[in-house]
Amino acid sequence: MKRIMICTLIGVTGIALSACNDSSDSNNNNPPEVNQPPEFIQGDILHTQYDGVTDDLLTAGLGATGLDSATAPAFSDPLNPSPAELRQLAIYNNYRALVDTSPGGGYGEFFGPGVGNQTEGLIPGHEYLAFMTVNGSSVPVTVMAQVPDSFDVQNPCMITAPSSGSRGIYGAIGTAGEWGLKKGCAVVYTDKGSGTGAHNLETNTAQRIDGTLSSTDESVQFRADLTASQRNDFNADWPDRFAWKHAHSKTNPEADWGRHVLQSVEFGFWVLNKQFGSDDNTRVITPENTLVIASSVSNGGGSSVRAAEQDTKGLIDGVAVSEPNVNPAVSTNFTIVQGSDTPIVEHSRSLLEYTTALAVYQGCANQAPAIRDIAPLNAAYNPQAIGENICTSLALKGLVTGSHTLCLQRSSEHFHDLCQRLWPRGCGGSCVRA
Repeated sequence: MKRIMICTLIGVTGIALSACNDSSDSNNNNPPEVNQPPEFIQGDILHTQYDGVTDDLLTAGLGATGLDSATAPAFSDPLNPSPAELRQLAIYNNYRALVDTSPGGGYGEFFGPGVGNQTEGLIPGHEYLAFMTVNGSSVPVTVMAQVPDSFDVQNPCMITAPSSGSRGIYGAIGTAGEWGLKKGCAVVYTDKGSGTGAHNLETNTAQRIDGTLSSTDESVQFRADLTASQRNDFNADWPDRFAWKHAHSKTNPEADWGRHVLQSVEFGFWVLNKQFGSDDNTRVITPENTLVIASSVSNGGGSSVRAAEQDTKGLIDGVAVSEPNVNPAVSTNFTIVQGSDTPIVEHSRSLLEYTTALAVYQGCANQAPAIRDIAPLNAAYNPQAIGENICTSLALKGLVTGSHTLCLQRSSEHFHDLCQRLWPRGCGGSCVRA
């Protein structure tokens, strides 16, 4: 650590460069290593500087008041919005989607751009946007680094902010992003390959990295793997459809969420050395002298947890996440006890098993009076007649036992006999999983 800090402070001398740069021999015959973008970066890197007056990193120029407004920012030309207008709307929507700005919720008092900052909380600095890929996939993943002007080279810090849900690159701007920027830290974001990326199959237009539309063969967030003939055939049968990156890219982005976060950190270090170093790589800012906190919420938080587990390069120093969506290996070697209840032994299942069980049994379970009373919307999307058919089908397959509401609704001898055969315990109540 001391050696690295000395290099940072006195690296202007030839002796210090020779001592700190392992790529040069003692006679300085080898040129210093160039600070090249990581090999996983694809295409151009979009660099924009924001003055913190007309536009900024955190609020896109809206300030605390603009983010608090119930009226979303409008486009000057709705059919041809500019990149700046698209960015502003994306930040507005993503911030408000995850941060409570309603009166009395704490916004503007305990949290928000203006808290602990200037009144409106605009943060000047630099923003770098790029596409990246992982080995084995050509589908682009968006990565972004924001470096506030308050970044301290002598005390560097970095926060990861992978998007939650299937949000785009600004998905964690109001959670991990705001905290990091206010602390003067660089913030690195990634959409994890699950973010926005819509391909309009009818017009053959897709989104560039800045959100604008393109129908030409250039780098875009996602374009479906279809030939012109295949797309025309599909449009003939199914007009006015969209293909989405998360659903139709033929990849499994979740498998690489941890790698995406680690790549975003590496991209962040390249950005910092580009901005604060020189043309040759003097390694001004390194994982050794930088505090790196992996953060975010929901499956963005889960992605940061995965990144910490997969970190073999010593990039991450700590993890601070909220409600991380994680799926640990199934284990029944322990029991779960709540209060004085009986210990639960059969508790753990994989996410695939949970979702499969819901898909199979939910339609029938919704017919139980206890469920219909506490969750009336279930019935709205699962009419009783459909639910009864589902229960009957499950019973015929031997997947449920017990009684069913079908018996309460039908009085004919046929349904009575059916009930007795399927639910010999009686005809009251609802289906019970076998």
